[in-house]
Amino acid sequence: MAAPALNSRAGSAGSLGNSPTSTHNSAFNNNKIISCYPDLDFRSGARIEELNRLIQEFSKHDQREYDDQRALEIHTAKDFIFSMLGMVQKLDQKLPVANEYLLLSGGVREGVVDMDLDEIGIYSRGTDFDMAFTLLVPALKLHDRNQPVTLDMRHSALGHSWLSLRLFDEGTITRWRDCCTLAEHLNGATNYFFSPTLVAEWFQEAVALVLAELRRKPQRGTPKVERVERHGTLLSMVLGVGGSRMLYDIVPVVSFKGWPAVAQGWLMENHFWDGKITEEEVISGFYLLPTCSAAGCRDNEWRLSFARSEVQLKKCIAPGLMQAYQACKAVTSRLMEQPGVISPYHLRSLMLWACDRLPASYLAQDDFSAHFLLGLLDDLQHCLVNKTCPNYFIPQCNMLEHLSDETAMQHARVLAIARSDPVEHLRAAIEQVKAANRLTQEMQRRGSSSGLPSPQSESGSADHQQPDDRLAKKLQQLVTENPGKSISVFINPDDVTRPHFRIDDKFF
Repeated sequence: MAAPALNSRAGSAGSLGNSPTSTHNSAFNNNKIISCYPDLDFRSGARIEELNRLIQEFSKHDQREYDDQRALEIHTAKDFIFSMLGMVQKLDQKLPVANEYLLLSGGVREGVVDMDLDEIGIYSRGTDFDMAFTLLVPALKLHDRNQPVTLDMRHSALGHSWLSLRLFDEGTITRWRDCCTLAEHLNGATNYFFSPTLVAEWFQEAVALVLAELRRKPQRGTPKVERVERHGTLLSMVLGVGGSRMLYDIVPVVSFKGWPAVAQGWLMENHFWDGKITEEEVISGFYLLPTCSAAGCRDNEWRLSFARSEVQLKKCIAPGLMQAYQACKAVTSRLMEQPGVISPYHLRSLMLWACDRLPASYLAQDDFSAHFLLGLLDDLQHCLVNKTCPNYFIPQCNMLEHLSDETAMQHARVLAIARSDPVEHLRAAIEQVKAANRLTQEMQRRGSSSGLPSPQSESGSADHQQPDDRLAKKLQQLVTENPGKSISVFINPDDVTRPHFRIDDKFF
């Protein structure tokens, strides 16, 4: 399956006169200039300059800047989550002792990972939270290359797999036996299949036990757990710290080193990141997410995820295209009544395909954001009309194959409305993000005026406050100096007070 390409748009930056999303700046008749026109979008008549300005305005309101206080609140919430997970590990020793989590900026509903959105509830920035994170928590960490692993894809759609524990050691099978489904192997032995639903159920129950224990023994300065909800295999938790509300989407996963055979063909192709980052950085590992295909077995089927690779690829994407993607995501998310049909992850995949398809010199143009946004809308509508959206890492996997013709066309018509008037829909998206920011600021003012505890105010003395200040500054420094890099956190359940950060191959 080829990437979704509209061939008339491909080409170098010098061939934009043939683009369906732009026009020439001048009209000629008998070699005489009649008049000069602004650069227009052929489909809607919108001024490209106006679209660029609106995308810039959206980006300004959508970006969050963190001062020292906010950085400290982020650290306090993160430390609470990792401490909680350390207590979960101690309950029955199921989780790896020295675990490695992947913390991603943005929630699952923002397309950070590919999970089914129709099952995970609606959370709105400003109304429900101020900042969102996704945390992948390995239930099994299969990083030993000598560990035999059986990914059984015989019963699954492309991009999905069952995981057999048949070749694992007896200790692992004993620990996880109650989270497995059983089947008879050909040789008569019992085959244990690691169940995503049973693993998620165990994990959510374990977290509930730990939170109940923490409520019985509250400590000053810890975040307030404002909301905990189960959405299928996803656990969503909102923490209140000072004047901030932070949403953590916590997902139990299976973590692997290396690269799956089903995605080997992708490595043989040319990609936009060639020469910018190494192949070793891109293929450092993958995950199994607890979500299944449309016709898959929910109790046994996992979905392959390349979230760690996507973190690496993100730093190779031009800023103008990334801004257009964020604006397009906001526009399409407002339009879709059924979020499970088209998710932001589909749009992210199209952006990666566009990076492969289009010249880097074209994508690097700072004032082409409007063309990028219009192109993403065109690509998304094209995918719906043809019911074809190939997974970036497994191109033969069509992520829209399960859609009915009626559903696909219904959503294509909705997109056509936005495409015919992108200016109006961008303005609506800007007003929405501005309203969310006002709600956030109002919540922060209420938190300050009501005397809600902040991490600094709970320190107790300057002696305790100073290390926290240094840690907040260190966190800011790590984020600033390592844009787009994969940031992992190690935790020792016997000493949750010490941070163990890994940024790519560096440890802190």
